[in-house]
Parts: sequence; structure tokens; C-alpha cells
Amino acid sequence: MAVEVQDRLTLDEFLGRPEIDESPAWELFDGMPLQKTMPGLQHSRLQGRLLSWINGLEGEFEAFPELRCSFGDRSIVPDIAIIPSEAIPLTETGEIASMGLMQAPPWLIEILSPGQSMTRVTRKLLHGLRHGTELAWLIDPAERVVLVFQCDRLPEEWPPQDLLPALSGLSLELTPEGLLGWLC
Repeated sequence: MAVEVQDRLTLDEFLGRPEIDESPAWELFDGMPLQKTMPGLQHSRLQGRLLSWINGLEGEFEAFPELRCSFGDRSIVPDIAIIPSEAIPLTETGEIASMGLMQAPPWLIEILSPGQSMTRVTRKLLHGLRHGTELAWLIDPAERVVLVFQCDRLPEEWPPQDLLPALSGLSLELTPEGLLGWLC
């Protein structure tokens, strides 16, 4: 039986490919292009509600869905990337740039979809933490669990009634129980 071996791509080679922004988007992991899993209703509801919640808060941050973030040797498309308003790339005319982000966002949120690899998603969050991400959440709707990753400690399963951590300067009053309650 013949096995096809695909050549590894550099980040620049990957970013130059026209198909990477097809739906679902493609990511670059260890030199290999991989297409994201298509989300379902639970994923979409949580993503939409979190975006509205975070963008409705007072503060100098903005939450973006499916924003390409390329840093280190990888290009990822997190479910939600939260970045400071002053870090949003602008064109020479002051408009928001059409490209993705060329650095790790301070806050990443991933929502596990059925059939999606927990290991691959965890590796994506750890890559962010190694390159400047301060906070990451991994939400598993099937297990009704929120794992919190912070750069200075081990990942934790967040207690259902405790307020979830947010970036400094954001007053997010949301618990895992409240967040997962959006699925009802």
C-alpha cells in the first residue's frame, strides 16, 4: 500500500495559498495544513453569545470570531480571539486591515465541536501561551466543562459557580454554569 507524504510548508508558503480561508478555514500545524472541523449548533450558539457578551463589556478590547492569527511557525484560526483595540491592524488610511493578526492574541477561546481533537485544540492554546497569550478558555459543551489556561500555572477545570477569569481591565461576570446554561 502506498502512503502519500505531503511536503511540510513554511508559514509564508501556507499564508500564500488561496484556499486557506475557505470554510471551514485551514490552519498550519507543524508544517502541515489542516482544515478546521465544521461547527454545530451548540458551538455556534456559544460563540455568538460569547462574542456579544465580551464586545458588550466596557473596556479596550474587542472579540473577533474565526480571526486568522499567525505567529511562531503556525497559523491558527481560534473560535474567538480577544485583542486590545489599539492592536487591531490598520491600513495607511486608518481602516481596519483585511489581513489577520500576525501575533498571538492576549486571550483565546476555543469551543470543542463533536469529532474535534481535544489534543489538537489544547496544542493550539499551548502554542498561544508560549507566544504571548495570557489567557485561554477551552469549552467542552458535551462534558459541560470549561478548562482555563493561564501562562503562569497549570490548566484548571473551572468550578461551575466561580466567575471565569478575564483579561485585566475587563469586568466579565460569567460562570461556567451561566455560560453553559446558554445551551438550554
